[in-house]
Amino acid sequence: MTGSTTIPAVTAPPPVLVDHAALLTALTGLFAGYGIPDDRARLAADALCHGDLTGLDSHGVFNLARTYVPLLESGRCDPHAAPLTLTDLGACAVVDARRALGLWAAAEAMDDAVSRARRHGIGMVSVRGATHFGCAGFHAVRAAHAGMIGIAASNCGGQRIARPPGGALTMLGTNPLSVAAPALDGHPFLLDMSTTVAPTGKVRVAERRGEPVPAGWLEDHDGEPVTDPAAFDRGEAFLRWLGGTAETGVHKGFGLGIAVELLSAVVSGSAFGPSPSALAGDGRPHGRDDDIGFFLLAIAPEVLRPGADIAATTRSLFGTLADCPPATPGGTPVRYPGWREAELAARRRREGIPMPAHLYTELAELGLLKDMEAA
Repeated sequence: MTGSTTIPAVTAPPPVLVDHAALLTALTGLFAGYGIPDDRARLAADALCHGDLTGLDSHGVFNLARTYVPLLESGRCDPHAAPLTLTDLGACAVVDARRALGLWAAAEAMDDAVSRARRHGIGMVSVRGATHFGCAGFHAVRAAHAGMIGIAASNCGGQRIARPPGGALTMLGTNPLSVAAPALDGHPFLLDMSTTVAPTGKVRVAERRGEPVPAGWLEDHDGEPVTDPAAFDRGEAFLRWLGGTAETGVHKGFGLGIAVELLSAVVSGSAFGPSPSALAGDGRPHGRDDDIGFFLLAIAPEVLRPGADIAATTRSLFGTLADCPPATPGGTPVRYPGWREAELAARRRREGIPMPAHLYTELAELGLLKDMEAA
């Protein structure tokens, strides 16, 4: 099959504006209802809402019924889990999450890394035995809010979604990576990316909306572009790595995917994609995203360079970028990653989060509407 597939036009009902605070309260109650302690339930809800606030809808409440509720109800996630520190060397540690909900476990691990960086200039917490952690950027930006540089990465445990360039079998996950730092006031630098051109969630959001995906996101068995998002779950299309093709630099995205696997899985001791069992695959995505590995790093430049005005340095760096004139006079101003997300989050906190009608219905089916009101 090729990208010539026609996607039937779908007229969707208008979105429902949902109050952010009400959504946060409802989600907190849902997670607490499964036995997650209240403070961690609130942290998990905050992590999940981050996607909806910043426009990463594929990693917000869209995943509640698809990922997190099934994890909790199947027992693959332990709501009562207490992460166990296996190694503590001061500046760095290895932690077994013990099947905790990754939404809060990764956030707590980053906060631990920040605490270590305050003492040592750098703090690294490597986590294994975890579950899906939502938006990588939510965890990385916690370091930025503390005045530090943060890096967050995660593999997909034993799940295999993407093929090596030229390979016949899926071997790796989408392996997200995020880097964050203080920048201009209220607008931290925040790079949040999968190492594939797009994560699976964005493909499925497009499928749910009845929309084609851009050429370049997916390819068929012969490497030809596919724009029908449903082809992915049918096993007829595969995610492309950043860089796209051999001619345009596919080795860059593929190499980054491997780098995330090294940082997240080899360091922590979690499951990893390219294990010998991957060779038993049939070419389609396979394996399960259990025993996921996280890599959380916080760097405190002011500890490493006593007396340096790091805040002034970053303001100068990002201010200069923002002052770059647009290519076209009067065109869109130059902005860095994280600016748009900060602006969008501020607006959605004020005005409400536009939620697709079908997703609002899903939340109703989960019993959340009694705790949530339209904005």
